[in-house]
Amino acid sequence: MAIHFGTDGWRAVISEDFTFDNVRRVAQAIAEYFSEIGGVGAQTIVGFDTRFLSDRYAVEVARVLAGNNLIVNLTNADAPTPAVSFAVKDQGAIGGVMITASHNPPRYNGIKLKAANGGSALAEDTKRVEVLLDKGSPFSLNIADLETTIAEGRIARFDPAPAYEEHLKKLIDRQIIDTKPGKVVIDPMHGAGRDYIRDFLVGSGWQVTQIRHDMNPGFGGIHPEPILPHLNALVDAVKESGGAFGVATDGDADRTGAVDEDGCFVSPHVIFALALRYLVEKRGLRGSVVKTVSTTLMIDRICRAYNLPLHETPVGFNHIADLMMKDDVLIGGEESGGISIRGHIPEGDGVLMGLLLLEIVAHAGVPLKELIADLQQKYGPHHYARKDLPLARPVAKKDMVKRLTEGAPGAIGGVRVREVRSNDGVKYLLDDDSWLLIRPSGTEPVLRVYAESPDPALVAELIGYGESVAAGV
Repeated sequence: MAIHFGTDGWRAVISEDFTFDNVRRVAQAIAEYFSEIGGVGAQTIVGFDTRFLSDRYAVEVARVLAGNNLIVNLTNADAPTPAVSFAVKDQGAIGGVMITASHNPPRYNGIKLKAANGGSALAEDTKRVEVLLDKGSPFSLNIADLETTIAEGRIARFDPAPAYEEHLKKLIDRQIIDTKPGKVVIDPMHGAGRDYIRDFLVGSGWQVTQIRHDMNPGFGGIHPEPILPHLNALVDAVKESGGAFGVATDGDADRTGAVDEDGCFVSPHVIFALALRYLVEKRGLRGSVVKTVSTTLMIDRICRAYNLPLHETPVGFNHIADLMMKDDVLIGGEESGGISIRGHIPEGDGVLMGLLLLEIVAHAGVPLKELIADLQQKYGPHHYARKDLPLARPVAKKDMVKRLTEGAPGAIGGVRVREVRSNDGVKYLLDDDSWLLIRPSGTEPVLRVYAESPDPALVAELIGYGESVAAGV
């Protein structure tokens, strides 16, 4: 079968395409790529999340890398993608492999390829891996014995948490968090972020409740994505807490979501906007801002208010990471909850952003819901929705974009369409700052429809229009 890397790695259904044989094949191609750029004896990092068989897939990847004369540091337990990514940079590794399907449904697993800077490998690098995968027969697999390589020191187990936590202390003001402790409910959604935020807060005075932190490879029957309705357990826990707000991380903890003190969902759009405003107003920082095409216009308004350069990219944190490596980026983020800030690796980080949200609340000394109300008053109103439509067959993105661009409506919901963009799917921008985006997912067979408007009724109309158009795709 042909294996292709998408927006952030290769993902497939466990036991269908994501098999031990295919994982070993991909690992061999990655090993050859690492050898090309790093030579014999180059150091690599391998980590894994809490998904079904992730730990065993990671061992097989480590055996193949070691079998190709690479040095492997393999995490001793499940760990967040950003912690593993930081270890790549911190330990001076040539690159890394993370076994995860991130926020995708439990039946999926995947492989993320990490560059030496801790960010995702560039598109040209994953293309090189694909070329090595498809170079033809006979396929040569070099795989080492686990016990022998451990004894020889070519595979070593390690805990990424201590170094990662020390790094976070440089980005998060622990003194502010300690000065004004409150209540928080942490929901790692059975994923690899379990215990990380809780452990950072030990001794802070915060009353911390952690839910869904046990090992559950099926994620309790939900998608480990920190959006409603997958956060109903967090909503219930917050309502029962007597004054806490909630923070959630996805399956591999590179995304974040939240719930305010009333149990209302706080989207990544709002978290991104709160963080940008805080970094500028309270920390006095400046720099460019990067957002994806599916992210709120509140970011645009804040950038205009403070005269900050703004870049809009296609969906996928790899596009944000590219700019973080080239420009003086203060913060970059996307609608799905992947956000990072200056000083960190070019990687979305749900643990970091969860802790920054705690710092923001502690600094303000008011409930999260009041901060959001003030944000909405000054930079909103913001009403948003997303609908994921399963696809019965693959979508030819180029054909879809052509059809939706040529057939663009003059108005939707009585509001004129002033501009059509097609840098990732098709985005209709309306006169009142409403917008509708229709694009295929880069990680699963789904067509995503996004909408934002100052008017919640128009959001529903936009989503409905997107559904009707998508039905013919």
